[in-house]
Amino acid sequence: MNLFQLRAFDAVSREGSFTRAARRLCISQPAVTGHIKALEERYDLVLFRRTARSAELTPQGQALAELTGPLFGLVERAEDLLEANRNLVSGRIEIAVDSPHIVMPLLARLRARHPGIVVGLRLGNAAETREALLAERASVAVLTEAQAHPDLHLEDIAVSRICAVLARTHPWAGRSGLDPGELDGVAMVLREPDSVTRRTFDRACAARGIRPNVLMELDSREAVIEAAAAGIGIGIVSSLECGHDGRVAAIPLAGPDLTNRHAIACLARRRGLRLIRTVFDLAATDR
Repeated sequence: MNLFQLRAFDAVSREGSFTRAARRLCISQPAVTGHIKALEERYDLVLFRRTARSAELTPQGQALAELTGPLFGLVERAEDLLEANRNLVSGRIEIAVDSPHIVMPLLARLRARHPGIVVGLRLGNAAETREALLAERASVAVLTEAQAHPDLHLEDIAVSRICAVLARTHPWAGRSGLDPGELDGVAMVLREPDSVTRRTFDRACAARGIRPNVLMELDSREAVIEAAAAGIGIGIVSSLECGHDGRVAAIPLAGPDLTNRHAIACLARRRGLRLIRTVFDLAATDR
């Protein structure tokens, strides 16, 4: 079955005219006539009764039009959907992040600029976020300390500093900075060893011969902050994750090795897609 011939038939059946059908399809009238003739000859039937001013459907033509009308109606709806996505009027994008704090301002700008775009947000640790992108479960990811990969396109968007987080009642709560050496032997509540923030802190401690007293290993930054607020121990978080919790104080740790780099990423072969480019451009406004 030739879809070009069916499309020409559908256009004539809707317009009631070969001339108007040609305009609808942006092809010549002889081309429309040729498609209809070929369709009629192949299936040995007459689809239209031609008059001086119009083309009227025969019973066989009417039966076929009842099928092609819904068929090409769905095609037009698909075209409308694709055009809306191209113009960023509507659509959906999946974004994976290893920290919600850095991405929320970006999502707010995307919402303000393109309110018809729906965002599916995937939260996970750095390894899970990277895997979601490589497995194409997400179109864009925000990664901490992302390693170069031949399939990924990366652009740096922020740098954060490792901070000690402690209860407001702690004697250090009013300080503007803290030397990592002061944490030697101090009771601490930390993220799990696979956390990027934890790995950065552990490397800095090892380089200085610091041995904190780790009381708890927790699987989320929220749990670390709750434990610190309760006075169980001093926690470690990124400066981008501190928030505005009045129960705790976040104090930056001094040292060039106590920072983390954050990047926005996509699959290299998809970096030219308009919606992905838009997200990257919006992320660049904060740099």
